[in-house]
Amino acid sequence: MLLRRSGLPSSAQTLTTGAARFDAALGGGLPLGALTEIHGRQTRDAGAVAGFTLALCVRARKADSRESPLLWITCSEVIAEAGRPYAPGLIHRFGLSASSILLADIHRLEDALWVAEEAASLSGFSAVILEIRGHSRKLDLTATRRLHRRAQNAARPFFLLRQAGLPEPTAAPVRLIVSPAPAGERRVLSRFLTGSIGPPAFLAEIGRSRSAIPAKAVLEWNQDECAFHERPDLADGAQDFGAVAALSGERPHFAHPVGAQLALRKIA
Repeated sequence: MLLRRSGLPSSAQTLTTGAARFDAALGGGLPLGALTEIHGRQTRDAGAVAGFTLALCVRARKADSRESPLLWITCSEVIAEAGRPYAPGLIHRFGLSASSILLADIHRLEDALWVAEEAASLSGFSAVILEIRGHSRKLDLTATRRLHRRAQNAARPFFLLRQAGLPEPTAAPVRLIVSPAPAGERRVLSRFLTGSIGPPAFLAEIGRSRSAIPAKAVLEWNQDECAFHERPDLADGAQDFGAVAALSGERPHFAHPVGAQLALRKIA
């Protein structure tokens, strides 16, 4: 049974992923008019994090009766590390033509924040992405509060895409931590095609949400349905849904897994 808490958005105010259990853990989905943080821990995950965010933008655009364009604001240092969006890939994987995306390549973070704040208050975009790399004091709690408030007033989703950095305090009610997952086999009719490469897959973890339900799942993007599907094949053999202890704060590194152990004979 799914328990709903007061203050959580109704179905009419949410952006669902299409994966039922993951949406339930989010309290019904992502808040539609709000700041949502999509976080990638490493630079090499930049493509997967951006792809996951674009998939959410496609769902937001489908929910928009006007199918308004998407604004993608990115800093030049991100493009230098991860490259520019590839138009054929956008069409093939997401059904997004080049004319449906406005890309703003900005050198200084201060200018990118100014553009983001102005764009967040507009209803002419189906969604807005602000992509930055690493950490910056300029993107503090006050700055993200302004972005969140303007997104609420415009009733449009605003995605803060943070590449290569540890989570920091922001005003975003939802934080998703995304990394790439191995692609499965492509399904043909009623069976899987051996040796083939299936749709893109992502390991998505709820770092923070208003429902306070932690969850982690492998999500596959279905281009035809414009929705995510859960794939029950995490490394531990099952999807991870339920209450777990949170990571300790102010730690320089995450805990490393236990390696191989050797039994040595005691020497007197």
